[in-house]
Amino acid sequence: MVPDDLSQPLSGYVRRDFTTLKVNLCVGEALQTLRSTLVAEKIVYFYVIDDDNHLLGVVPTRRLLMSAPQTLIRDIMVSNVISIPLTMSVLDACEFFVMHRLLAFPVVDAENHLVGVVDVSLFTDEIFGVTEKQTAEDVFQLIGLRVAQARRVSPLIDFQHRFPWLLSNIAGGLACAFIAGHYEALLDSVIVLALFIPIVLALSESVSMQSMSITVQSLRDTHVQIPQLLRSLRIELLTAILLGIACGGAVGAVALAWQHQPMVSLAIGGAIALAIVSACLLGVLIPTAIRALKVDPRIAAGPVVLATADILTLLFYFNLSAQLLT
Repeated sequence: MVPDDLSQPLSGYVRRDFTTLKVNLCVGEALQTLRSTLVAEKIVYFYVIDDDNHLLGVVPTRRLLMSAPQTLIRDIMVSNVISIPLTMSVLDACEFFVMHRLLAFPVVDAENHLVGVVDVSLFTDEIFGVTEKQTAEDVFQLIGLRVAQARRVSPLIDFQHRFPWLLSNIAGGLACAFIAGHYEALLDSVIVLALFIPIVLALSESVSMQSMSITVQSLRDTHVQIPQLLRSLRIELLTAILLGIACGGAVGAVALAWQHQPMVSLAIGGAIALAIVSACLLGVLIPTAIRALKVDPRIAAGPVVLATADILTLLFYFNLSAQLLT
């Protein structure tokens, strides 16, 4: 069960019945050792240590079972293992579970000695009963809820955390007003452009939030991974192009059927396509940059993404319209 006081030291909840493998063993020797060892824990991770009990890595069960008997443990272990310092509180450990979505973490002291394991059963009655009652995803969401509740120490502190980021919405709204004012003459001459501003902004904001939500969910590591960022950008760019063509084409077709002005419909549809592409990319880049700055992207990214997407959308909309209609 989750302790009532999440500020308690984690050391009181660390399990000592964990399974280790020596780094200098081969797979065959490791399996023979495991057969003669009582593996008592519900969640099994094989942690690799040296002769001085320093944590060196973790071996996935599948990799251990499928590797040749003569293969060295050091050659199949994952060295980039995520560990929790013994000095952390239970609340800090909760955040590790929410961020990384692992079922267990090794606990180490200041010298990186493996001292124990903490697993998700700390927060649930029966981890293997989860599939019958709720999904594993629900477990992590519940832990996240407990973290959020514990972090909400007072309305004033909540205000201090959230209001500065909302200033970006205020700044973005004012910037959009100035941009619209700059193109006042264009709006006076082509009044129909004003009618489509809400849908242009709504589409841009919607896709930016979709992209941002996916990105925030994928940012489970404490450090931004460049290959992961590039892959996300590539996928999001291709998705954005398809979304832009579909949404821009649909709204442009409605504008053409309604107003019977081909150039106006082209300006509206083209602006929507450009805005959606840029908004999708912003939804990846801004949360990633905020994570790199060690700020929680769940709080900060939304207002920044929305404000930036609105500004770029209006710039695309008015500039493209000015080029095509004047």
